[in-house]
Amino acid sequence: AFAGPAYLVSLGHMDPGNCATDLKGGARFGYSLLWVLVMSNAMALLLQTLSSRLGIIARRDLAQACRDEYPKLTAYTLWILCEVAIIACDLAEVLGAAIGINLLFKIPLLLGVLITAADTLLILWFTRYGIRAIEAFVLVLILTISACFGVEIFLAKPQASEVFSGLLPHLNSSSLYVAVAMLGATVMPHNLYLHSALVQTRRIGDTPLERREACRFNFIDSFIALNGALFVNAAILIMAGAVFFQNHIVVTEIQQAHALLSPLLGNTFASLLFGAALLCSGLSSTLTGTMAGQIVMEGFLRFKMQPWLRRSITRMLAILPAALTIYYAGERASYSLLLLSQVVLSIQLPFAVIPLLT
Repeated sequence: AFAGPAYLVSLGHMDPGNCATDLKGGARFGYSLLWVLVMSNAMALLLQTLSSRLGIIARRDLAQACRDEYPKLTAYTLWILCEVAIIACDLAEVLGAAIGINLLFKIPLLLGVLITAADTLLILWFTRYGIRAIEAFVLVLILTISACFGVEIFLAKPQASEVFSGLLPHLNSSSLYVAVAMLGATVMPHNLYLHSALVQTRRIGDTPLERREACRFNFIDSFIALNGALFVNAAILIMAGAVFFQNHIVVTEIQQAHALLSPLLGNTFASLLFGAALLCSGLSSTLTGTMAGQIVMEGFLRFKMQPWLRRSITRMLAILPAALTIYYAGERASYSLLLLSQVVLSIQLPFAVIPLLT
């Protein structure tokens, strides 16, 4: 009865931004940043648990709580910062889905970016069927992404002893930027707003015992979903470390990684699985981005907007920098823009974490 909300939240941990940061971390630094993923996931589990408890006990989402507890200027500032985080996340989804389309169907990246605008229609179609149908669809996508990268890591055959050495904390000036991007890709600010609202879609009793039970089952839901996301992220990083770092190949764009996977792994399906996983992650993350946007706007401003309109505005704000970057700087710049979007998310974190803890 309580399973579901955390799976929607975990999609944000498997979006194209995660794929880009994990690929960069593994290809450039081998397994040495694996500990960043593990620590970030532990932080995410703690914060998402607190977020779900806010929704269960106070019957308010984080946006409503901020509106009620803070002065108007502070609340509006937090709203604007959260919108920036949602746009940054949507930028990663736009680029990821466009790259996935490019890899699978050979459609130019700029055209792929424009095609992603059509996912507004997908959102409208799904929201008619209710939250349970959306959760079921999301679970199918999660299993697809997990299966794709599970096969990739099996083909890569990494050395277990070297992988476990990556759990020892190690950081230097060259890996700091990627580590910050990995943190932002895993602990997403808008997910804290989203989770506190999603848990309220379940029937929760009014007695302390019933609320305690709801808290316990939501923690189990979060534990399973977020550790599943950790498996996917770790699989990407380990695959990149085993395939590219071990062969001393510098990866400067996702398309390059896709092209090299088949010859290096000796399997023609490797590249296809990578492209399919990237496209699925871009499309699925769109659902949670739309929901988070609705919750944040309604919570902070008491203002309701049609989902298709909200989606269109957010997507246009994400498409513009993506299209301009590709047009002026070329397709190779899309990888750097993906990483930058995740660093922006990391910078936004305190503005969601501090209100949540308060």
